Amino acid sequence: MARNLQSGGRLRPVDLARGHGLSTQAVRNYEEAGILPAAGRTAHGYRTYTPLHAAALRAFLALVPGHGHRQATAIMQAVNRDALDEAFRLVDESHAQLLDDRRTLQAVERALRDLDHAPAPGAGAAPEAGRGAGRGAGRSADAPSGPGGTFIGPLAGGLGIRPATLRKWERAGLVRPHRDPLTGYRVYDEADVRDARLVHQLRRGGYLLEQIAPLIHQVRAAGGLEPLESTLSDWHGRLAARARAMLAGAAELEAYLRERD
Repeated sequence: MARNLQSGGRLRPVDLARGHGLSTQAVRNYEEAGILPAAGRTAHGYRTYTPLHAAALRAFLALVPGHGHRQATAIMQAVNRDALDEAFRLVDESHAQLLDDRRTLQAVERALRDLDHAPAPGAGAAPEAGRGAGRGAGRSADAPSGPGGTFIGPLAGGLGIRPATLRKWERAGLVRPHRDPLTGYRVYDEADVRDARLVHQLRRGGYLLEQIAPLIHQVRAAGGLEPLESTLSDWHGRLAARARAMLAGAAELEAYLRERD
């Protein structure tokens, strides 16, 4: 537990703020939020800070890039109320999230490699089993009314899954087939097939549907797999930057803990 928080030289709010490009109001806000220990007061009611407060501010600002503002705030609040186990748990949570993000990136890279070597499911062929019998009289039910599409049966068969699985993925928003205007059958275009194949690869890797959903969104936002591949190096860079920021934050947090001791 910190003892004699106001020992050492006195610092004004402006002294803390100036070295970090902050406003004095920001320093006061950090104190009120519990990020900094409570300040002392002069006889006239002015706040006074100490080197301990400066160490707390350095620790918080170093934690933010790696942990985010909210998590960094929670870590400092826990430290300042002497709940060190809680603070360490919050730090561990951020590291676990970083590891999970790294594993997700690796899963995407594996899935993309697998897609490069996997044969594309066949187009045309059987429509949805047990549905739409008698629809579209006068035309073949073997092909969608538009070019470049495939029905649920051949897509499921090409992936080695059941049509019910594709319907489940559709309900989860992972694939978005349209309906053939003449038969009402689901029709999967090239982008839908791409999404289904990527979902299939990630499911085989043990990922849950709710974990896959943001990845599919990224593929769609990038405009396909090729643009996404070009962003993977940036993704690696962001993860590395977070990891280094966490190291820097840990060093400043340890320095602050030593000051408190």
